[in-house]
Amino acid sequence: RLQGMPRRRAIERARELLAVVGLAAAAGRRAGEYSHGMQKRLSVARALLCDPPVLLVDEATHDLDPDGAARVRSLVRAAADRGAAVIWATQRLDEIRGFADSVTVLRRGEARFAGTVAALLEHATPRRHLLQLDLDAAATVARLKAALGPLGRLSDAGGGHLLLDLADGADLGAAVAAIASTGTRVVAVRQERSEVEEAFLSLVREAPA
Repeated sequence: RLQGMPRRRAIERARELLAVVGLAAAAGRRAGEYSHGMQKRLSVARALLCDPPVLLVDEATHDLDPDGAARVRSLVRAAADRGAAVIWATQRLDEIRGFADSVTVLRRGEARFAGTVAALLEHATPRRHLLQLDLDAAATVARLKAALGPLGRLSDAGGGHLLLDLADGADLGAAVAAIASTGTRVVAVRQERSEVEEAFLSLVREAPA
């Protein structure tokens, strides 16, 4: 009503948005009784109530489950598609994939990067990988570490997996080949961190102290 919306339309719009954020069943409850996640979703509904031309969104998906977080991103993306300017601040780095049009990485108030998500990923230098190996005995790990030498460091990640931290300048292929040279079969290799996280960390590490 403060925005000049007629009372009936204000009530209709409130009910529409409560349903969209999954709070229709709790519409009759006091907001103070809502869980933290429910209050997050209520904040999003409130922000979108009057179709604002500018949205400043700070950690909107923090403490939300994956489904709730996806729903919030979808609502904000739809607002952007309708023409709203959105500034989205987040520590959930991976959520910018397929969501953000442009990205700025900040460190202590200084912009370390500004550009597209694709350009950000060019800064990714994956150093940590999770290896699934066909090991006969735990004693084999000592042989693997010796074969790996200066190429990196191995540590137990549990569940029959080892964590490989590559040394600076070391190549993943060379490290895997060194491990395979012991007669150990490498079943699978995957990055332990996402490319977005690796790019972020690379930019932060380059920042002056």
